[in-house]
Amino acid sequence: MAGYFELVDAPDGGYRIRLLDGSGALMAVSVTFPTKRAAVAGVARAREIAGMGLVRDHCKDAVKRPADHHTKPARKAATAGASRMPAAPTHPRSPAEH
Repeated sequence: MAGYFELVDAPDGGYRIRLLDGSGALMAVSVTFPTKRAAVAGVARAREIAGMGLVRDHCKDAVKRPADHHTKPARKAATAGASRMPAAPTHPRSPAEH
């Protein structure tokens, strides 16, 4: 069952987005947007992020991993003498992690 977004008035002025599941249960509420146009752009951005978004566990019982688990080892070169490319990160980093 597909979910849907609702644009609603924010209590302090402006607009918010609510994400509901297919049965109408509330799943998330956005920040306050100053205009409807900004809120609609926020829906588009949420769709982009959610499609491939990772889950980051910031709970106090989260398993902590050493920093070296953030990258994969480089692949072996396909041909002899080919240069090796550095490994790409396994997940994108937020600006706070740089």
